[in-house]
Formats: sequence, structure tokens, C-alpha cells
Amino acid sequence: MAILYKGIDHVQLAAPEGCEEKARGFFGDILGMSEIAKPENLARRGGVWFECGTQQLHIGIQKDFQPAKKAHPAFHVENLEHLRENLEHNNIEVKEDEPLKGAQRFYVNDPFGNRLEFLRWNTM
Repeated sequence: MAILYKGIDHVQLAAPEGCEEKARGFFGDILGMSEIAKPENLARRGGVWFECGTQQLHIGIQKDFQPAKKAHPAFHVENLEHLRENLEHNNIEVKEDEPLKGAQRFYVNDPFGNRLEFLRWNTM
């Protein structure tokens, strides 16, 4: 029997202890993601969760935290230019990379140094 994947439920990024307010400011206020409540039994671990379309982004606490400089989630954003303007307005450095045929994209680092990609696929 074949394994049938339905998609990705969530992506977790690591962050240092005490990161919650910075995460809320960046992922919530600047990126516009809605915070969702963590299950009560997991809330004591710290961190914060956000809605991202039909998926979730989990910011989890890692005691010996090191940012992900290469590995990264990529977020599909319909209004990519609006997001870029908002990031630049908030003094967040937007980084270009090699072109990806059929897409517009850029990268930023979250407040903890993790690499994030934002892209929009061109429709024909």
C-alpha cells in the first residue's frame, strides 16, 4: 500500500529561552500571522505557535540554541511586494538570492537568526 501524504501540518523553528515576546512581535505584528494557543500540556515548555494559511508555525525553545543559517521554511505569499515593503518599513533586511524560475522570492532572518524564505509563484 502506498503512503498518502496530505501535506505539512506544521514547521517548527528553534529559538532561545525567553523568545516569546520577540516572536510575537516579528511573526505576529510584522509578518501578520495569528497566534494560536498551545495545548495546555505543551504550554509549560515555552515557545509560541502561529497560523500560516492552513498550516502552523511553531517556535520552540532550545536550550543550546543555534540559528538555522541554511535550512529554512519557505512561505508562499500572495501579496509578496506588500510583505517586502512591510519588512523594509520595520528595518528588516531583505536578502536576494539566485533566481528561481517561475517564482519571485527573497529571504530574511527572524529575530533569532533563523533563515526564512518568502515566495510567490508566477501564474501563467
